[in-house]
Amino acid sequence: MSFQKAAVIGAGMMGPGIAMTLACGGVDAVIVGRTEESAARGLAEAHRVLELLRGEGLAGEAAALSASCDFDSSLRDADFVIESAPENMEFKQQLFVRMESAAPAHAVLASNTSGMSITAIGSLCQRRDRIMTTHFWNPPHLVPLVEIVMSPYTDLALAQSVHALLARCGKVPVLVKKDTPGQLGNRMQMAMVREAANIVREGIADAEAVDLAARMGFGIRLPAYGVLEHQDIVGLEMCAGILEYVASDVYNGTEALAHRELIAKGFTGVKAGRGFYDWSVKDPAEAKARRDAFVLQVLKWSKA
Repeated sequence: MSFQKAAVIGAGMMGPGIAMTLACGGVDAVIVGRTEESAARGLAEAHRVLELLRGEGLAGEAAALSASCDFDSSLRDADFVIESAPENMEFKQQLFVRMESAAPAHAVLASNTSGMSITAIGSLCQRRDRIMTTHFWNPPHLVPLVEIVMSPYTDLALAQSVHALLARCGKVPVLVKKDTPGQLGNRMQMAMVREAANIVREGIADAEAVDLAARMGFGIRLPAYGVLEHQDIVGLEMCAGILEYVASDVYNGTEALAHRELIAKGFTGVKAGRGFYDWSVKDPAEAKARRDAFVLQVLKWSKA
């Protein structure tokens, strides 16, 4: 399938970066906001991140980028529609009904959900073979990974066409063949988050030590050396023994106990000034800037 025009619904955190990515792959992209003001802010952010990447030598010419608050006209000629709306199942289901009504019959309809079931999201639609998840990781203009999640109804050839498109856009897409909670990346990430939080809760180490271990231990090698590559290279006999020994002591509960205990105290994270960290003495902007600078360096290294 040929993709010429795309509509990205959502002008907030994810939409502008997704639209910019598609434009870098030669697809004319329109950011669809709720109001003229939000659409304009989204377009300005898309141009900002495009210029950031150009300044780092990571982007060149791009197709047209525009913005609109007219939902129906924005989708009328779109080959590819991606929503990055709030993670509310009923809202997304109704949004997909609107998307299917407004877009051409041949259009791919995609959700940027980070873990909700695409089968359930598209359950009220008629053309379910053209529905899939394209989960861009945050920040979408920097993180290469995009998870393409198929429902039982998704046309495989169509999913492969989207895979080819996203690769052309400079992303690293992976095809997730089974629609499960958390998709692929978040299933692994949540397992790590669960044990990291439990380590702090049990007093084994504090939050800073946990994050340093992740960043400066296994985390620093992950861009070049996969989890399962490591298992094979070390040897499965040894790794199986270690896994079985450690697994008996890690937290396997389904409740987010460490999170819930902090929430009960009013410690809900940056917005409250306290979570696992005391954010009155720690700058979240510095943490995000450090993240983005590192990712940019990794991206430049991977293209060298």
